[in-house]
Amino acid sequence: MPRLKNKICVVTGAARGIGRAIAAAFQHEGAKVIVTDIDEVTGKKTAAEIGGQFQKLDVREEKDWQNLAEIVPVVDVVVNNAGITGFENGAVAHDPEHATLEDWRAVHRVNLDGCFLGCRYAIAAMKNKGTGSIINISSRSGLVGIPLAAAYASSKAAIRNHSKSVALYCAQQGWKIRCNAINPAAILTSIWEPMLGDGDDREKRMQALVADTPLKRFGLPEEVAAVAVMLASDEATYMTGAEFNIDGGLLAGSAATPK
Repeated sequence: MPRLKNKICVVTGAARGIGRAIAAAFQHEGAKVIVTDIDEVTGKKTAAEIGGQFQKLDVREEKDWQNLAEIVPVVDVVVNNAGITGFENGAVAHDPEHATLEDWRAVHRVNLDGCFLGCRYAIAAMKNKGTGSIINISSRSGLVGIPLAAAYASSKAAIRNHSKSVALYCAQQGWKIRCNAINPAAILTSIWEPMLGDGDDREKRMQALVADTPLKRFGLPEEVAAVAVMLASDEATYMTGAEFNIDGGLLAGSAATPK
């Protein structure tokens, strides 16, 4: 039997990358998937290709969440995946000394405010049934300092902490609503393409970018999706307030042979 049969699942930032992979995996496991994204064109295309339903959603906007709540008032799984790095429109200073307050807030508004609103929507849409799974996509960058992407790292660290607060709050209410965080590291999505290029040195560039990763490769969106499926399923009903690193061993330490 499919692991998510008839579960209603909302995935944010699902038009591409990790979000798309999660939405596709959920659909494959029998879920009724609501593909949400600010990109209406790509979002509709993704929904059509995987067999889901599209709903435009700007995670920064409370009114968009209220609209979603009217359309999808009851839900079993919410994946708060939508996020930005701050570099989407080119090189911008995001170090602690030169980052502007405007740029700092822009990253937090999508990543952190979006996650907060998503968790709040999830609780409201799950509490009458008293069960559900909230999955927040944080990052390896939320566990370590990233000097040149301080806003991104800060926002992802906050998502990790908020996931625990949500988990504990739901448990205090007596609900079987779980909340967990996934912390991916270098996952091969379109965000890496500007650095990889399509020249003869692409493979060399890829190897250089994962040189410090013990498994010596990029992760795949499908590998993140596999963990999301497990957390969304009834196999994980005793998991809440937990974190799952998908990083090829990066945070385990060094794979180098001691001298």
